[in-house]
Amino acid sequence: MNAPFCVLTIAGSDSGGGAGIQSDQRTIRAMGGHALTAVTAVTAQDTRRILAWKPVPDTLIRAQVESAMGGFAVAAVKTGLLPGPGAVRAVAAALRRFPPVPLVIDPVLSSSSGTRFLSDAGVRALRTALVPLASLVTPNWDEASALTGLQIRTHAQAKAAAVRLAADCGRPFLVKGGHGFGRFCRDCLALPGGSAVWYECARIATVNTHGTGCVLSAAIACWLGRGAGLADSVRLAHAFLQRALVRGRGLDWGEGHGPAFYGAR
Repeated sequence: MNAPFCVLTIAGSDSGGGAGIQSDQRTIRAMGGHALTAVTAVTAQDTRRILAWKPVPDTLIRAQVESAMGGFAVAAVKTGLLPGPGAVRAVAAALRRFPPVPLVIDPVLSSSSGTRFLSDAGVRALRTALVPLASLVTPNWDEASALTGLQIRTHAQAKAAAVRLAADCGRPFLVKGGHGFGRFCRDCLALPGGSAVWYECARIATVNTHGTGCVLSAAIACWLGRGAGLADSVRLAHAFLQRALVRGRGLDWGEGHGPAFYGAR
C-alpha cells in the first residue's frame, strides 16, 4: 500500500477561510496530498480586515511541528504567518531535528489590510534562523522591500531585490508581482548564483484574491515534495493559481476580497 503524500503547513488560522491554514489545506488536498498543520496564530477576520488576532505560544508551535515531523512521512513543509522571533526560532529548531525536506517560506510580515505580524526582530530571526533551511522564499513586493531595505515600485527594482536576497542569503527567492501593475503579473525567481528568470501570466480581473500567496507557496511545496525541480514547481504552481483565480472569479462574497480558491467548480 502506498504511503500518503503528506505536506506540513505551519501558518495562522483564518476564521474567514480565505488564507493561512485553511487555504493551504484546500490547496494540498487539491494537489492530492494530506495536509498536516501547525497553527501559529488565531485570527478573527472577514473579507475586509483582521478584527483581532493572538499568537500561539512558541512552545506549542514547536510541539506541533515536532509531532508532525516525527509521526508522519512529511514530503515538504511550507511556512506562512510566524508571529515573532521566538516562533521563527522554534520552527527552525524543530525542523533541524529531522532529515531535511523541501521547505517553502512565505514570509507573511503583515496582512493586506495593514495588520503587522512580524516585528523587525522577527524579520532578522527569519533571515538568520529559518531562511538558511529554505528551498525557496516567496516574498511579495512589500515583503521583499522589508527584507532588503530597497524601494520596490518597478519590475526592475523587484528583480534587483530578488537577486540581492538570493545572493545575500544563499537561497532561491521568488519575488511575486501580484501587488504590481499592468495587464500581466510578473514574478522573478533569482538563484544564489546570480541568474534570474521571469514567470509571466495574464492578470485575472477579480476581487477574489485573498490568500493568493498561500495558494502559490503551498502548491510549490507540493510539487517540490513530489520531486519536481524548482523551476518546474514554480511554473506548475503558477498554472494552478491561475486556474484558482479563474475558478473563484464569479463568486460573490459580499464586500471586500473573497478567497482566491474555493474548492472545485
